[in-house]
Amino acid sequence: MNETSFSDLTPTFFLQTFVLELMHAAEQQGKTHSEELIEYIARTAGRFFEETYREERNIDGALNMESYIELIVGLKNKIGGGFSLDSADSQCIRVTNTCCPFGEGVTHFPELCRMTSSVFGGIAARNFGYAKVEIAKSIARGDGGCDVSVYLNEEEAKGRPGLEYGHRNSEEDAGNMTDLHSRIEESMQKIWRLKSPRPTKKQPPVIVAKSPVMQKILQAIEKIAPTVATVLIQGETGVGKELVARAIHAMSWRSGQAFMAINCGAIPDTLIESALFGHEKGAFTGAVEIQQGVFERADGGTLFLDEVDSLSAGAQTRLLRVVQEGELERVGGKKTIEVDVRLISATNQDLQERVEQGLFRKDLFYRLNVVKLSIPPLTQRGEDLPYLVQVILKRLGEKYNKTVLSVSRGVMQKIRAYHWPGNVRELENVLERAVLFSSGPEITQLDLELSSQAAVGDNWRDIKEGVVADAERNFLQVSLRLHRGDVKKVAAAMELTPRAVYGKLKKYGMDAGQFRVNPGLDVDR
Repeated sequence: MNETSFSDLTPTFFLQTFVLELMHAAEQQGKTHSEELIEYIARTAGRFFEETYREERNIDGALNMESYIELIVGLKNKIGGGFSLDSADSQCIRVTNTCCPFGEGVTHFPELCRMTSSVFGGIAARNFGYAKVEIAKSIARGDGGCDVSVYLNEEEAKGRPGLEYGHRNSEEDAGNMTDLHSRIEESMQKIWRLKSPRPTKKQPPVIVAKSPVMQKILQAIEKIAPTVATVLIQGETGVGKELVARAIHAMSWRSGQAFMAINCGAIPDTLIESALFGHEKGAFTGAVEIQQGVFERADGGTLFLDEVDSLSAGAQTRLLRVVQEGELERVGGKKTIEVDVRLISATNQDLQERVEQGLFRKDLFYRLNVVKLSIPPLTQRGEDLPYLVQVILKRLGEKYNKTVLSVSRGVMQKIRAYHWPGNVRELENVLERAVLFSSGPEITQLDLELSSQAAVGDNWRDIKEGVVADAERNFLQVSLRLHRGDVKKVAAAMELTPRAVYGKLKKYGMDAGQFRVNPGLDVDR
């Protein structure tokens, strides 16, 4: 496309350039955002083109097979494609293509094939009730041509790859998820405003949930928040367990009352019982006055106990009584005090395993584990990464009065390739350091070598898992470069199924397509 002279500029070339540059801008937000943008454009544009076709031919009812084929093939060819019908029956329509409407530039954005899928599938679903679009070959992936099948029968399409359209498409689900996310965020911000009535630079907490695993967490929050059930949140350090606890509180009927958070692992064993349950004057050396514990201060509201696995045996016994009976005695006291507290606990350990080892009371574990939420590590939330980056950059920009709007494509690739042993907390620290040393609106350098040392303080199991993950990720990168993104060949090299390799690519936020585009691409850690 860049070989075209200005004198040869045409409306089609202009639109090709415009769309490709739009995709380049959308890529900053991540692949998922780009695909959502494409999907929206394709669906709305597809409806417009169908209506125009109907008006010209005076068609009121559903399109028949012949009209549908004429519409989709003619539409693509009028904007620079080379589409032709290969075969058609009541089950499937197959078309092939020799020239992409987006020109050679499409090789940099293979996700634009989704525009063809959505236009073909959307129109077919509206007229035939169901469609699945399979793009077996595409110019964008370097196949030399396109091979697109539109299946109109759900049974025939079963087990075949591709995107579905019709009664099973996810438009309604996506809308419901957006509404749910908005409700949770609005509730959290309402509490934040009550907590901080004065103007402050500190931003309200935000849950980023573009990934399916985090969207399941949002759905769970809405279900369990209105109940009185105790909740156990499990996840690695830095994944945002307290943020989820705050969301549960914000969506509950206790939202107008206190939310108290305490890190049990940060308080010495000699003081933890006093911090939780309070103490009477003279209960121990230094107890010069009566002190309420967090249970009393959280009365009527929610109490979040982080690192609950670190509680001493004595504290566990006292905690069990509060959970079972709703009453406590201060350290050194004899008076029974009733409390009404919603308890949410969190741990980065396997509590079941600690019970089996005799390190945690079994009866307390069952009381805390009424509802369990497992927050996935950042490596399993690839879709969330670009959105997290934007949220963090906005927060840091306001904190330091700097205008840092984005990260470069190379930096985003580094972020996606890194293992993030410290999860979201480590991402925040790394970006904060980059913002401090940045001199423009875009971060072009990111030092991840220093942050990789964060794993040194972890336990042996975490270190071992991190080393294995790093080795696995590096092998995937080398194999993808060697085999030019051919997942089947990578799977053979790793003695795995292609499905298993795709699962690992998703885990590490990697895209085989980028290696097909540029086999020499070097994704740094």
